[in-house]
Amino acid sequence: MRYLTIALTKGRLAKQTMALLDKIGISCDEMKDPDTRRLIFTDEERKLKFFLAKGPDVPTYVEYGAADIGVVGEDTIMEEDRKIYEVLDLGFGKCRMCVAGPAGAAKLLNGQEQIRVATKYPRIARDYFNDRKNQTVEIIKLNGSIELAPIVGLAEVIVDIVETGSTLRSNGLKVLEEVCPLSARVVVNPVSMRMENERITSLLSAMNDALPKEGD
Repeated sequence: MRYLTIALTKGRLAKQTMALLDKIGISCDEMKDPDTRRLIFTDEERKLKFFLAKGPDVPTYVEYGAADIGVVGEDTIMEEDRKIYEVLDLGFGKCRMCVAGPAGAAKLLNGQEQIRVATKYPRIARDYFNDRKNQTVEIIKLNGSIELAPIVGLAEVIVDIVETGSTLRSNGLKVLEEVCPLSARVVVNPVSMRMENERITSLLSAMNDALPKEGD
């Protein structure tokens, strides 16, 4: 039997995913060791391999078959737009993709104004403004503190992930529009899904059954 390889997004999502896997009897204690220098972790009994990757890389590993399965935020799936199957909403890592800016910028979101939008997510921002709002915008790609852009006059608004909104409020900004809700998702390589359907489906079913249900 070949190994099934699973790519996990580094950080909080990996910890939450490992807690879920623990619930279904898949434990990879080596991965939890903060001092480990290993890149690949193996569960010999179940023929599973795991590795940690940066979020934007996970869909790439899955598309090219270097990983059969990945766990990654919906924002990354939308931005990377890879040829992968999105098969399960894990329900954790919840947040929102929003348009934010100073309160006065709300009037610029009427579809008529050409504005500048700063974001780490140019594809999502472009799709939202061009396809859903029919508004012409200039997208400015940034990697650091996006909230800075409207404060220093680089852009009128930003498109970014919002969890609590406290960072926005502390910088005099607010959510102006919600683009979409986000959470962690399981993605699968299409060829792997076909070749290893029974094993992958069984794993997904166990993960789904272990998720907290409404009212729990």
